[in-house]
Amino acid sequence: MDDEGFRGGWSQRGLVVEGFRQSEKLGRFLKEQQSEFSITRIVSSDLQRALDTANEIARELDLPVESSDCWRETNNGIIAGMPHEIVNERYPGLYFSALRMDERYPGGESPIEFFTRINETFSKLCKEQESTHCSENVVVVTHGGVINVIYHALKDLVWTNKSAKFPASYTSIHKIEYQEGKWILTLENLVAHLKIHI
Repeated sequence: MDDEGFRGGWSQRGLVVEGFRQSEKLGRFLKEQQSEFSITRIVSSDLQRALDTANEIARELDLPVESSDCWRETNNGIIAGMPHEIVNERYPGLYFSALRMDERYPGGESPIEFFTRINETFSKLCKEQESTHCSENVVVVTHGGVINVIYHALKDLVWTNKSAKFPASYTSIHKIEYQEGKWILTLENLVAHLKIHI
């Protein structure tokens, strides 16, 4: 969980305390469920809030974190990390869903550029996995907007910046498996670990 009073996107703000607690629980849950998940690799967006979460998982699983800017949320340019109140004063109505598909955030990317980046990044990882006969189980720590694009791709739905969003709670688990020649979602928005008291 990051700080709700600010615009996210490419903000480099880290997790708040509650976000660290949720990430701790996620790391512990994945360790306890290693027989089911058998995680061998951790890949993360290089934005601080994702890295904070990935590092909590890494601490429990004793694995390195591979960070990449490819898995980042939408590049919202000059408003990244800016308080909502200031954005609303300076750029009234500037929201992702209000942009045309080819319209960029000031200093950022357009919805179609975001979609293309995520689609290519996800496809590349899938192809890597297929080429090694899915010998690795990879955790990808990323963001809600990214997860939404992947859901649309896996469910063969057309994505736009106005599409309804699939649920992606903070630190939720979404499991994707290769079955009968295609990638499918086998777990959606699992948050069982958040019910555990530590």
